[in-house]
Amino acid sequence: MTNQLPTPYPALNEVLRDMVASNQTILGDKCVGIYLQGSLAVGDFDQHSDVDYIIALHEDLAHEQVAALDANQARIRARYDPWGQHLECSYFPLDVLRDYRQSGGLVWYFDHGATTLIRSNHCNTALVRWVVRDMGITLAGPDPQSLIDPIPVAALRKEILSVIRGWGGDLMIDPEPYNNRFYQSFIVLNYCRMLHDLRRGRPGSKLTGITWAKANLDPAWTGLIDRAWITRKDAMIWQQADQDEFKASLEFVRYIMQQAEQYAAENGLG
Repeated sequence: MTNQLPTPYPALNEVLRDMVASNQTILGDKCVGIYLQGSLAVGDFDQHSDVDYIIALHEDLAHEQVAALDANQARIRARYDPWGQHLECSYFPLDVLRDYRQSGGLVWYFDHGATTLIRSNHCNTALVRWVVRDMGITLAGPDPQSLIDPIPVAALRKEILSVIRGWGGDLMIDPEPYNNRFYQSFIVLNYCRMLHDLRRGRPGSKLTGITWAKANLDPAWTGLIDRAWITRKDAMIWQQADQDEFKASLEFVRYIMQQAEQYAAENGLG
């Protein structure tokens, strides 16, 4: 790896060394670079966080490589407990990665804890490109700024506003898929972060977002935000949310959406 100690956790560093070496072996010359993103890059990573990274490719995965990567991910997940279960990765062909205007298309993706690649647009966003380009941690390959074109602030804000509106709309129409302890916490923390990122025009961490939210939004939400941060540590998707807390979280989403629309109107975002 380019950086021999990319995290403060020796056991995780061991997992990352294995992940980099095994992916390079499977991908061969097709592998351009491997970059940590997400909370490891933006600054609020801890033992409860996902380990988010992307792998840049000269060309898309072949069928036999997908099968080999599935087997390798299952091996890593079984060998390294608990860090092997926290890995989350997207594989980007260079022509897709370079241009933020290709956001939204499907790329190969390992979800958190998964051992089977699927096609997903989960990480194919302008925001992820920005994080990789400006804050990413290089595990292998060239400087990511050489692989990703600069992303206009206006484009980033437009994407964040679209997610605030789109995801919020889905939550208002059909909240039941999110009625569990994991998502109850997740939506509160992410809506804090998204509003903060929208206003400042660059990606930030959940912790930075909630710190800003508690200092600048209606203090009536402070307790909900604090509880979301605390309960994220052991919240599981199969655990039903406390119904009063879930109802309050949906009201918080409505509040953030209103704040975002007000900011958009004042700044001509449309």
